[in-house]
Amino acid sequence: MPTIKALLLCLGLLLATSLGCTTTGGVSLRPDGTPGPQECPEEAKRVMEALKLHVGDAAWVELDANQISSKRITLYDGPIESILNGDLGTLEETTRLYGQVWTTGPQVVIRYYEAHPADSGKLPICAVARLSYDQMRKLPESKPGMAILDGSTAAAYIVDAFR
Repeated sequence: MPTIKALLLCLGLLLATSLGCTTTGGVSLRPDGTPGPQECPEEAKRVMEALKLHVGDAAWVELDANQISSKRITLYDGPIESILNGDLGTLEETTRLYGQVWTTGPQVVIRYYEAHPADSGKLPICAVARLSYDQMRKLPESKPGMAILDGSTAAAYIVDAFR
């Protein structure tokens, strides 16, 4: 059975020969300001397959690396750095997830485009932050361009497309 280091070495070779690029640009917005559908790049799908990440796999994350374990956090539109609180497939706890936050709609939307394990470079992925029971809903005191949430954690779910 291959070790994580062997998998990461293979992924490095795959990425070195790939011409694709993972970006967050070009996302169409719905009338309420939330992001519309977006395909997961083929490169990210290949990397997730090599990492044994399957649609629906999930792990807890600290939503903002700068607000760990806070009772309330403030998120702003734009880039975000989250931290895995447990293993996600072959991605180990403390792996950083990088993505984009949208706060315009009634709930915060977070899409992750990259994972950065402690012992390798950044890898393209497709994942979303989710919580049930409207827990990603902005609190009423949130202002335009930002969202205040109760709690600092959510689950990051692997997806094959953003919907």
